[in-house]
Amino acid sequence: MSPETQRWVIVARILRPRGNKGEVAAELLTDFPKRLTGMTEVFIGASDRAQAGEPRLIALKSCWLSQNHKGQAVFHFEGSNSISEAEKFRGHDVFLPIEKRVTLGPGQYFVDDLIGCSVFETSERASVVSSSPCSLETAPALLGVVRDVQFTGEGISGTPILAVDTSSGELLVPLAEDICANINTRARRIDVVLPEGLRDLNLK
Repeated sequence: MSPETQRWVIVARILRPRGNKGEVAAELLTDFPKRLTGMTEVFIGASDRAQAGEPRLIALKSCWLSQNHKGQAVFHFEGSNSISEAEKFRGHDVFLPIEKRVTLGPGQYFVDDLIGCSVFETSERASVVSSSPCSLETAPALLGVVRDVQFTGEGISGTPILAVDTSSGELLVPLAEDICANINTRARRIDVVLPEGLRDLNLK
């Protein structure tokens, strides 16, 4: 992921106008939606930022979490007072500057930080002497790049899954501590120790 992309965090995607007073319904793309209800301004930009340029600052009259549609919020932007004005926001994303992102605890990661990471397969036993003749055999091998992070589903507990694009197709890797031995989002790298049979499970 480029440094330019990393300047912003997408927190919601506007779906459609809601009501007749200029509000819009939006799909939430953050694990911390309640903080949006206390904000007075956010940034709005088109989904295709390569063509649309930088998100623009917009004042927020109000924001509340939808009681009828889980995973959605309602935004009312300053200057939007009708259905036609709300329609202009359809398909746009709601951004926050990356410096306003919530600080996570140890072992927690943002999905945006995981997507785009290179995944290397490493052995459980690292070579003690890096210059030994066997060091190349135990050196980490590039598997591919994380394309997506999949979750088990609403109300179902379970380990998230990394969807990794490899030269031989998609490889699903559980985001578990005993498999993902090292995660360095700054270096855009994840080292994994694949359990025996995981590749066969993916093929099935």
